[in-house]
Amino acid sequence: MEIHQLRYFAAIMDEGTFTAAAHRLHVSQSGISTQVAKLELELGQQLLDRTGRHIRLTPAGEAVLPLAKSALATLEAIRHTVAEFAHAVRGRVRLGMIMGCSIPAFLDSVADLGRTHPGIELSLHEGYSGDLQALALSGSVDLALIGYAGDVAPGLEVSIVLDEPVAVAVPAGHPLDRKELSLADLGGEKILCLSQGTGIRAAYEDSCHRIGLAPRVDIDASSPVTLLRLAERGMGVAVLSASSVHGTGLQTVPLTDAATHARLGLIIRQGQSSPAVQLLRTRLLAALQAR
Repeated sequence: MEIHQLRYFAAIMDEGTFTAAAHRLHVSQSGISTQVAKLELELGQQLLDRTGRHIRLTPAGEAVLPLAKSALATLEAIRHTVAEFAHAVRGRVRLGMIMGCSIPAFLDSVADLGRTHPGIELSLHEGYSGDLQALALSGSVDLALIGYAGDVAPGLEVSIVLDEPVAVAVPAGHPLDRKELSLADLGGEKILCLSQGTGIRAAYEDSCHRIGLAPRVDIDASSPVTLLRLAERGMGVAVLSASSVHGTGLQTVPLTDAATHARLGLIIRQGQSSPAVQLLRTRLLAALQAR
């Protein structure tokens, strides 16, 4: 297995086609196709379903893709770390983060950079995802962690670190503590969700619109932790990503008709090349994709 094979595999899924991936990586389309085929042969499993109009992941591919991206991010982090011994990185990084961000891997990486690179001046700006995209485009922030649904604004590059459907968090024994639910099943309950401008809220509302249901939120907050604590106390059911419910004692119930996924991603303005910004971006990606 070669690292470039993993890079080609990940690029195909990021770009959607062999042609777009080849253009991004400045290699031939036939070269990418050959190398991915060799990777599949070595693994003994088909990773890509090429039978339809669009390239899709096979079940094996779905399992391998996050591991491949994590390996690539780790390799990039190793390269940057080695480079730091030859050239001390200095500069200013203005980092944006979504409201109520409490992801340990994100916070640990930010704190670690301050300890290991005193020559980097780091400032933090908390805001809603839409505002952070505008700030990144204007150059007011260099890098930002956002939640979103759909696509980011033109002119931005995004590295996805989480992509999952919304789900419902309820206490054990609650009437909605079932194997699965539909959005219509929430009609008799108070809905707890994140504030406007967050990826979870956008994914929930878009999913409702897709099936002709008017989205309703009775209580919103900027922090998932606040919503989970309210759900624990019987204030309503929390509509969040499944991963945010883990370890809380609440039950996670899938929403079968929530078609739009909530995403978490690192955005950077296209053409951004500051060594300090790239260093933090690499470290954040390695930490977030490995969690």
